[in-house]
Amino acid sequence: MVGAGLVSSFARPGGNITGINTPLSELDGKRQDILLEAVPGARTVAMLTDGNITPSRHIEMLKDAARARGAEVKDFVVRAPEDVASAMNEAKPSGAIALNVLATPMFNAVRKIIIERAAALRIPAIYEWPEMAEEGGLLAYGTRLDRVLRQAARVVLKVLGGVKPADIPVEQPTHYELVANLKAAKAIDFEIPAGLVLRADRVIE
Repeated sequence: MVGAGLVSSFARPGGNITGINTPLSELDGKRQDILLEAVPGARTVAMLTDGNITPSRHIEMLKDAARARGAEVKDFVVRAPEDVASAMNEAKPSGAIALNVLATPMFNAVRKIIIERAAALRIPAIYEWPEMAEEGGLLAYGTRLDRVLRQAARVVLKVLGGVKPADIPVEQPTHYELVANLKAAKAIDFEIPAGLVLRADRVIE
């Protein structure tokens, strides 16, 4: 929110804007690292991106980070929900053997389609919300959606109580979870490395 110029600082937002700053896009790189650890032989990784909001510099940063680890990232751009399935269908023929679903509200809105398509394509994928792994995705790393909603509700209550948004510090998530779904792994004949499973905050068997 600071980088986008929406607020002056987290402690003193100023103006009429405050809220919850969820660093989901900043975690895309962390998720990419986890995915490369989960699929150690991956030389090509697919990245599902939202062409409406994902900055090109962010995509290039992720590609550079993968290159440093000896992997290539191919980005598949989606601009509308109805294009998600076709974009994912193109990933595997490109040589990609893993998929990083970048953080974006659109992908969260159609997450059931993405999870089901990844399973049908038998491609290991990682997602932004822990709930997505609990709903059938293979791996997920981030803060819980319900935590963010509770934080947002507290901010709304302050505003309704008469506090000016400029005087309400912008909150940030403080807890992140790694969830590994062994049932999903078994369904696509994939084995999540034992070390990654041991580090997971929750394992679904």
